[in-house]
Amino acid sequence: MTMTRHILSATDLSAHSLQAVDRAADLATTTGARHTVLHALGLDALGPLRNLLGERADSVAHTAVQQQQAALAAAMADPARHPGPAPTLRVEEGLASRVVPSLVRETDTDLVVVGARGQSLLRRLVVGSTASHLLRRSHCPVLVVKNPFQQPYRRVLLPMDFSPGSALALALARELAPRAGLVLLHAFDVPFEGMLQYAGVSQDIIHQYRIEARERALQQLREMAAEQGLAAGDYTPLVEHGDAVALITGHQQRLGCDLVVMGKHGTHVTEELLLGSVTKRVLSEGDADVLVVVDKRGPQDAG
Repeated sequence: MTMTRHILSATDLSAHSLQAVDRAADLATTTGARHTVLHALGLDALGPLRNLLGERADSVAHTAVQQQQAALAAAMADPARHPGPAPTLRVEEGLASRVVPSLVRETDTDLVVVGARGQSLLRRLVVGSTASHLLRRSHCPVLVVKNPFQQPYRRVLLPMDFSPGSALALALARELAPRAGLVLLHAFDVPFEGMLQYAGVSQDIIHQYRIEARERALQQLREMAAEQGLAAGDYTPLVEHGDAVALITGHQQRLGCDLVVMGKHGTHVTEELLLGSVTKRVLSEGDADVLVVVDKRGPQDAG
């Protein structure tokens, strides 16, 4: 079943954000999805200026929208842009952090694509209140593009915790990057290892616990891959003991993965992005694009 029928990319017309539009265009080509390009002006943040302009405020806002519509059309007509299917262009007066979630619901968007940096909203995507507002309200997967588009994704790293979110992440990664090599990574700890060390349990016994924990996790990884229709030769399995962020960023760079796909429980990515979690740190410390997968059906429907 096709998971991606409509892709929404957001741009502030900066070079970095237009990279995200190019990536979205390529993904639309790959999946056959509709593509909408959004440029939000943020005019609703100019309350004091509106008060100053008085009756002229609506006229000024209308002129600004027209000018930015022309600017967006010109940017998309640039032959240097990815020649994907002709997108629908939208220019909205409001803030992107409010407009994007609204448009996601209105147009039944399956994937939001944004740049990691930009002149306004997108520059503050990974940290800050604007990102919090945007990601809290976007109940669908969000792709954060860090690098210029050059070609379809070649190698995808998927940190797996064996949750339904991991299964969803794997399925979406295969749809968006069908020809990419897949690396499935599980980072594990031995339960109560610190307590065992404190209690004087020998390192040999703790080491044996690690071996057994690794074997169990490797078996789970293979079972989840098989459930998603992957044969043993279709992916590279990695099960390692240690810090999840260090393992994810280290393997991403060592193996040349150009996309990291992170599954997320529930319908929000805000908590993971803002509270020092693995996802936030991978976003800030890694140099690959990052796709945060959220089940848009929500916890009650995802059953």
